[in-house]
Amino acid sequence: MTPVLPTVNAVLNATAAVLLVWGYTLIRRKRIQAHRKVMITAFVTSCLFLVCYLVYHAQVGSVRFQKAGAIRTVYLSILATHTILAAAVPVLAIITLRRGLAARYDKHRRLARWTLPTWLYVSVTGVVVYVMLYHL
Repeated sequence: MTPVLPTVNAVLNATAAVLLVWGYTLIRRKRIQAHRKVMITAFVTSCLFLVCYLVYHAQVGSVRFQKAGAIRTVYLSILATHTILAAAVPVLAIITLRRGLAARYDKHRRLARWTLPTWLYVSVTGVVVYVMLYHL
């Protein structure tokens, strides 16, 4: 099972990214109930990712990028920003989700303006890191 987990993680990250964009589109169209369902699904998807990620790295440990030169610098730059922002996403997502579910829409909207791009960046760069680490 362990060898497939990086791919599962990438698929979960990509799915979360698609759901985040879809959720944003729905709220722009004032489809609040659909937005709520899609964003909850995005949150659950990201939670599943986190569980799979932790299981994989508990079993395998750290996986080192093998390439050298400019591509290594690019990889490490992406990984650094991804890692820093990934630490913030669970907190931001939980608070944003709670505010939305509690109908505290002004506070929800204000925080979601930061949460959405951060969460989306982390989801997309998670896929980029996967491709660079396992397929380059």
